[in-house]
This record gives sequence, structure tokens and C-alpha cells, in this order.
Amino acid sequence: MPVLRSAFLAFVLALLPGLVHAQPAVEAARSHRQAHEAQILRDYADFLRIPNVASDSVNIRRNARHIQQQFAARDVDLDVLTVDGVPPIVTGRIEAPGATRTLGIYVHYDGQPVDASRWTHGPWTPTLYTAAMHQGGTPRAFPADGESVDPEARLYARGAGDDKAPIAALLATLDALQERDIELTSNIVFLFDGEEERGSPHLNQYLSQYEGRFADVDLWLFCDGPVHQSRQPQVVFGVRGVTGMEVTVYGANRPLHSGHYGNWSPVPGQMLANLLATMKSTDGAVLIDGFYDTVAPLTAAERAALDELPLVDEPLKDELALARTEGTERLEERLLLPSLTVRGLASGNVGAKARNIIPSTATAALGVRLVKGNDPNRMLDRVEDHIRAEGYHIVRETPSDSLLRAHPRVAKVTRGAGYPASRASMGQPLANQVIAAAERASGQDVLRVPTLGGTLPVFLFEQVLGTPAIIVPIANHDNNQHAPDENIRLANLWYGVDLYAALLTMPAR
Repeated sequence: MPVLRSAFLAFVLALLPGLVHAQPAVEAARSHRQAHEAQILRDYADFLRIPNVASDSVNIRRNARHIQQQFAARDVDLDVLTVDGVPPIVTGRIEAPGATRTLGIYVHYDGQPVDASRWTHGPWTPTLYTAAMHQGGTPRAFPADGESVDPEARLYARGAGDDKAPIAALLATLDALQERDIELTSNIVFLFDGEEERGSPHLNQYLSQYEGRFADVDLWLFCDGPVHQSRQPQVVFGVRGVTGMEVTVYGANRPLHSGHYGNWSPVPGQMLANLLATMKSTDGAVLIDGFYDTVAPLTAAERAALDELPLVDEPLKDELALARTEGTERLEERLLLPSLTVRGLASGNVGAKARNIIPSTATAALGVRLVKGNDPNRMLDRVEDHIRAEGYHIVRETPSDSLLRAHPRVAKVTRGAGYPASRASMGQPLANQVIAAAERASGQDVLRVPTLGGTLPVFLFEQVLGTPAIIVPIANHDNNQHAPDENIRLANLWYGVDLYAALLTMPAR
């Protein structure tokens, strides 16, 4: 038996007296959920009907007030804190009698922008399906009181999986514990973020301004992200960082007829394609000089945890209709390397709107996911150095005609905001208790994972508050996160109810 697993089992055995207290909380959560499935889903659908794009200030504040009101109905007082012109955070706490520990719970309530034309139903028209659309599921009515729903059913809406699901699950958990008069074993601090999907640019300001509200938190639990692709629950100790840029290259100063000028005037789309092709090899290796130089090595505990994870590459390739993947490493190892992704391309039109022209520009949106050791600005510097080495003159504003005449290749680079990756120690205090709670809730072995592929503002909590964080995901891995037809599998939502019941009643240390 691996050493880590043996140590974990020994730790759990030492906690058995506390587990006797904690297990009824999971049973209470499960019983409450089974009796109130219909109401939980209706309430969740009402929440999902409120548009939640951070730039929509009216509706993002409606979301914040809705969260405040829902917790108030459970005798939990939350404050909606605002900064002028910025989405609010919603925060507050529950004091547990005699508690010697404080847990912070972070969830974001905003969602990615939408292109409604690409959705099967409106992004804020919650629609219940008998199963996943891609598995032949069909729409069905929301259940009546007392009616159960197949746990394989899916609820479709923006934010359904990322990241309103934890809020719905937390509310159901509080109902269940209050119904049975089960006391919490930790003080709980809530922080609901309203602009995570655009990088939480003002969260630093909130954390600094209201630092006293969060000063006694011993561990932050980030409730975001999916369970493992094997469908096993996972507890994650880190996240990737993120940054990016837009690169626009230029041809003639106006669109040209492709017959009159083709083979003579440079074609921006082809120029950009050639430039991008120099950045990555055909097997996915980033060719930008120094791109991998600052990757922090894995610790022995992280390497051991990776070795214990189930292999999912072949089933995933089948699920996603992929004949090949980038690199030779398994998925989880690829997530421990920085990545360069073409997030979007634009130049002219395609399909019925395509015209016989040479467009005057072509633009690529590049995303850079970071790992521990990478500095966001330095990584963008490396990309810019590569663009210059390919013969481009870089500008920050749209170039004038005189500048275009002076340089054979011009690229406008617009750098995006970003923040670094974070990876906490897998041996940090409370980690084993969190894992034990997840195992009580799921009835399965819980995977220890060094890093999540996505990005969360964990580093701010470490830097501003000096507090470690662990990610406790609940969403299904195929929830179409950030994409059209985002969804939550009901079994995952119900796991969230059980998980939070276990976490809120973890044995006192």
C-alpha cells in the first residue's frame, strides 16, 4: 500500500471519535435533499435566471442581493460590499459555539460572457434534461414536490456548473443541518466574488480594505471546478495562473480585391498563421525561447500523488473524439506545464459572408496558462521577444500609414491582465481532514491532485491574507464550462450538498 495512503488511513483512525459526530451531518444532508429535490431545483433555477456577466452591473448586483436574501432566510447575515463601478462581494460569517478553527468558503457568482445564438436554449433560461444532450437526453419538466429526478439529469444554464452550483448546494446544506439541529464545528467565513471570470481585478482591493473580516481564517476552501474525469471526487492543492494577449498583424490600409491584388499584397491571415506556427511544434511543444525555464519542480509528495491518479487519457480521447493529444505525458502532467493556446482568430468572414477580398488585418487572441514559478509579465515578454525575432515591429496602438510604410511587418500587441499560479503544500494542516470529509460525503476514495487546470485567485489569499487554500470541486467534468450549453449533472450537485455537510462538521482539531 502506498505510503501516503497508509498515513492517511492512520490519521482517519485517530479521528474516529469525531467521525461518529460528523457522519449524521451527511446523512441529514442526504435525507433532506431526497425529500426536497423539487424545491432545491426550483430555487436554483430562479437563481440561474438572473444574468451574471460581470460587466452587466445591474444584474450582477441583483445576483449579490439574491445571495444575501437567500442566506438571510437561513439566519445568516451577509453584507454586500461595494466599490464604485465594481461588482460587489458578498461576505459574512457564522459563529460556531466553542469552535477553535475558522474556515473560509470562496465561491464566485459571475459567469462567462455568452453568445446566445450558440445555445440550444437561452443561457438564462434554465432547462432540465433527462440526461446530457450529447448522450441523447431530452427536455423534461421540473419535478413536482415529492417527485425524484434521475441523478444523471442535467440542468442547463450559464453558471449552472461554474459557479453558482456551490451556492445552491450550500443553501441546501444549511437547511439540512438546521432541520436536525446539527451544530457546525468551525466558524465559517463566506466570500462570494462577482468578477472572477474577468480575473477578479478588484479582489485585492476588497481583501486589503476588509482584511479584518478574514484575518482569523485558518484555511480557505475554494468551491469551484470539476471532479476528476474518472468521476471520482478530488481535493486539489493548486491552480494554474493565467495571462494572455491579442496580436493584430497588418497588410494594406484597406481591404483589397483578391483578384486584382492577390499574389502581390501581403495577406494578414496568412502572415498571422505563419507567425503562430512558429510558436508551437506539431506535437504541442511551445517553441518560444525560455517558455519552460521557470517551471517549479514537483515535490516528492506531489509526484507520489500524481502516480496514484487513475489514467483517463484514453477514455477522454474516446469521449472527445480525439485521435491524438499534444505531448507524450499524461493529462495531469501536461497541466503542470505552462501552455499557449490560440483562443480565437479573426480576419474577414467565412461561409455565406465570405468575400473575394484580402482583409487589411488579422487578429489572434492568445491565452497563456501559468504554473508555479512563472511570472505573468515575464511570460508575455517572452512571447513578444519571439514576435520580434520573427521580424515584427511591435506597437501598442493602431499604426499610422507612415509607420506601416516604414516596417515590412507590424504587430499590435495588447497585453491582458493576469495572475500567477499557486500550489499549496500537500502536507498542510487540515488537508487530511478535508480529504476525510470528502470521502465521508462521497463514499469513495478521494484523489489528491497537485493542481487544477483552471485558474482561481488563490494567490491573492496567500499574498494579502497569508492563508493557505484547498480547492474542493463538485461539478461534472463535462459541464461545458465557459461554453454554450453549460450544465450541472444533478448527481454532482447532490454530492456538493453532502460534501459541504461533511466539511462544515469536520471533527474539531
